[in-house]
Amino acid sequence: MAAGTGSSVGHVEELGPAGLEFADALGVFRTESGRSLLELVDESPVLLIFLRHFACAFCAQTLDRVSQVREQIEAKGVRPVFVHLGSPERAKPYFDYYHMSDVERISNPEATLYQLPAFALSRSNPYLHFLNPTVWRGWLLRGAMRKYGIGMIKEDAEQMPGVFFLKERKIVRAFRHRTIADEPDFLKLAGAG
Repeated sequence: MAAGTGSSVGHVEELGPAGLEFADALGVFRTESGRSLLELVDESPVLLIFLRHFACAFCAQTLDRVSQVREQIEAKGVRPVFVHLGSPERAKPYFDYYHMSDVERISNPEATLYQLPAFALSRSNPYLHFLNPTVWRGWLLRGAMRKYGIGMIKEDAEQMPGVFFLKERKIVRAFRHRTIADEPDFLKLAGAG
């Protein structure tokens, strides 16, 4: 089985080496600053964080949580890189608000990076989230709705998020969300926790 193609969802997965095709694919995707994802991975380990749409309370929660632990992640020599479904113009105010305007990010409205076999992030009917008790607990009991609110959906609401620790052109650890309310341990994924 190739790296990243396991069926792991919603938990940290240790993965083996990735093939040449994976490195080639990383070279295709460029950050908003013009650097390829492959360049970044070759420079240092990367914590690649895939977001849902910007109207999602859990997307805002992810930005907030990463901003809170960013120094600890970077102290381990790991670079956080975000992938989002919006335009660079749409993303900018969100990253600015969470004091991460200088973080590398990839605008991927077509979700082609999300769908690479190595990442294989799933898609889910957004209306099914309303039927999931875990999502309701996240919105109400853990306060995501109160703290972050929701907005008008302008990106692909069916795309699920995920987090991947990339090192030496390989996926070392992966977290694929089972629900939009799952809470990855960013420090653990980056090897900083």
